[in-house]
Amino acid sequence: MVRILTFLLILGASALFGAKDWLQFRGPNSQGIAEESNLPVEFGPGKNVVWKTPLPPGHSSPVLVGDRIFLTAFDEGKLFTFALDRATGRILWRRESPRPRQQELHKMNTPASPSPVSDGKDVYVFFTDYGLISYGPDGNERWKTPMGPFNNPFGMGASPVIADGILLQACDAESGSFFSAFDTKTGKQLWRVERPEYTRGFSTPLIYQPQGGGPKQAILAGSYQLTSYDIKTGKEVWWYRGLTWQLKPTPVLSPNKDFIYILGWAGGSDTGQQENIPDFPEVLKLWDKNGDGKLAKAEIPDEKVTKDWASVDLDRDDALGVRDWKLYQSRRAAQNTFQAVKLPPNPKGDLGADARVWAYTKSLPNVPSPLYYQGVLYLLKEGGIFTSINPADGSVIKQGRLTGALSQYFSSPVGADGKIYVNSEAGNSVVLKAGGEWEILKVNDLDDEVHATPAMVDGKIYLRTKSALYCFAKKD
Repeated sequence: MVRILTFLLILGASALFGAKDWLQFRGPNSQGIAEESNLPVEFGPGKNVVWKTPLPPGHSSPVLVGDRIFLTAFDEGKLFTFALDRATGRILWRRESPRPRQQELHKMNTPASPSPVSDGKDVYVFFTDYGLISYGPDGNERWKTPMGPFNNPFGMGASPVIADGILLQACDAESGSFFSAFDTKTGKQLWRVERPEYTRGFSTPLIYQPQGGGPKQAILAGSYQLTSYDIKTGKEVWWYRGLTWQLKPTPVLSPNKDFIYILGWAGGSDTGQQENIPDFPEVLKLWDKNGDGKLAKAEIPDEKVTKDWASVDLDRDDALGVRDWKLYQSRRAAQNTFQAVKLPPNPKGDLGADARVWAYTKSLPNVPSPLYYQGVLYLLKEGGIFTSINPADGSVIKQGRLTGALSQYFSSPVGADGKIYVNSEAGNSVVLKAGGEWEILKVNDLDDEVHATPAMVDGKIYLRTKSALYCFAKKD
C-alpha cells in the first residue's frame, strides 16, 4: 500500500511538473487558442467538476503558472490578489493591494477587471485604483508602482502583458493617455509614451515579431488608430488609421502573422451615423459669445453636442477647447468595423488605407474579442449572435443565434479541441463544433454570472463565475 501511495504521489507531481501554463488574458498572446484535447462538452455545478473554490467577485481571468493559479478580486471595498493550488483549488494566499482612491466605473466594470500576467514564475497585477504590483509564487511582494488616477469614466480594462523581461501596460483615457514599460525584475519604468490623440480604450496589447526581422513590437489598438511600438524603446514603428473611437476587443493575428483582424464597436458610429463637423474656428465664430476661445455648455445651441457633455468635455474643465472639438469631429466621423489589415514582412510608418483588405460592418460585438481558429474567424455579439467569417474576403459563412444563451456577452470566445467555448453573462456556457458551418453541441447552465474568459490547459477548463472558480474535466 505504501508503495502504491508513493507511486501515485510521484505520478501526480510529475503530471503537475509537466503541466502547461496559461500566462495571460486569453492565453498565448491573447489569441484565445488552446492546444488541448479531451475537454468536456458537458459541465456545470453538478457535472464534471474537479473542484470549486468560492471567491469574491471580479472580472479578471485566471492565469496558470506551474502549480499556481492567480487572479484578482474585490471584497468589502478592498482589492486582492489570490493564489490557488492548481490541483485542488485550495486558496494558498491572498494579498491586499493599497487603494488610495475609488475611481468612477461603468456599471458593468469592476475595480478588479484587468487580468494578471506572469513571466512563468512571478505574477503581475494592475488595479485601476492603485497601479502595478508584482508578487512571487509564495505571495512575497517584489515591487509595486503607483499609477494614475485615470480620467476614464468607464474604469480601466486593458491587461498587462510581458515580453523579453519587459512588462507593458496600456492606460488610455479621456485625457492623459499613455503606454508604458517596466522592468519585470525591479519595477523600474523603462519608457513611457504619451498618447494625447487617444481617448478611453480597453484593448490589451499584442506582441508581434515581423516576418522580415526588425525589433519585437507591441501592437496596441486605440481610438482611431492601431499603433506598433518597439518594446525596448517605446518608439512608434508603424501605424494604421481607420478605427472607431473606442476600442475594447483585442485584435487577432493570422497564423502566419501577415494579417491582423481588428474589431471595434462604439456607440453612435454604426454605418450611416457619420457626420461632417465644422472645424473649431468656424464654430467659435458662431457660438463663442464671450470671445475666450472656448465653448461653454451654455454657449452651444446644438443639443447633439451638449446632451452627453461628459463625453465631449474630455478634460472636464467645463468648456470645449481645440482638443475636445478635434476629437469630437473624429468621433462623429468614425465608423464601426471588423477589418482585415495586410501586414508587410517588415512594416514601417503609415500603412495607409490600402492596407485594408476588407471590412465587415454588421452585427459587430461590443466587448468580446474576435477569434481566429482553424482557418475561420468568429464574432460573438450581444444577444447570442454568433458569426463565422471567411478570413480571405470577410464574407459571412454562417450567422445565427445561440439558442438557449441569448443574453449579454463580456467573456471572449476560446477555441480548443476542435470546439469553441463561449460564456454569457447570464451563466450559459455554450460549446460549439468549430467550423464555418458551426453547430451548437451543448448549452451548459453554470447558475451564476460570467464575465471572465476561461483558461484551458491540460484537458481542463478553469472558468470563473461571479462567486467561484471552477475546474472542469472529463471524470473518466
